[in-house]
Amino acid sequence: MADKITIKPRPNHRVGVFVDMQNLYHSAKNLYSARVNFAGMLKLAVQGRSVVRALVYVVKGGESEEEKAFFDALEKSGLELKMKDLQVFAGGAKKADWDVGMAVDVISMAKQLDVVVLATGDGDFVPLVDYLQHNGIIVEAISFGRSTSMKLKEAVNNFIDLDLHKKEALMRIPQRRTARAPKTE
Repeated sequence: MADKITIKPRPNHRVGVFVDMQNLYHSAKNLYSARVNFAGMLKLAVQGRSVVRALVYVVKGGESEEEKAFFDALEKSGLELKMKDLQVFAGGAKKADWDVGMAVDVISMAKQLDVVVLATGDGDFVPLVDYLQHNGIIVEAISFGRSTSMKLKEAVNNFIDLDLHKKEALMRIPQRRTARAPKTE
């Protein structure tokens, strides 16, 4: 493996941010019992550079008000939604995978970008990283280091560890109140 080249962010860099929502959502939930602050994460990813596009890949599970509010919040944080329906197979198995769609979007936009930021910890993106770097694109990843593939960390030019930026990257999950039984004496 060739030595990784770390590139210092420059204000004139044209940046594309591609967010694997499922990966970040589940990492925050499992590691910290928290939700991702997508606005804070986006600010950390962009670092004052010029954003060409910031896309978040989501899976629609239904028509609930909670899901709609979540998608609205993602858009308000500055992200453009790419959405598809949850696939449910005979037998009950469910699938919600955006990896190929995300990779295709990255490749199709790469000529307009200097920097691609992959907001994911998924090591399946290493071949995409290699392809982009071979074509002169700076590739960064932003995710929770404890749940990020070591191969992805090693492959990208820069890695932003959200474990080190919890204040900016996380929101606590509101605890649901449970009804208390009345006191008896």
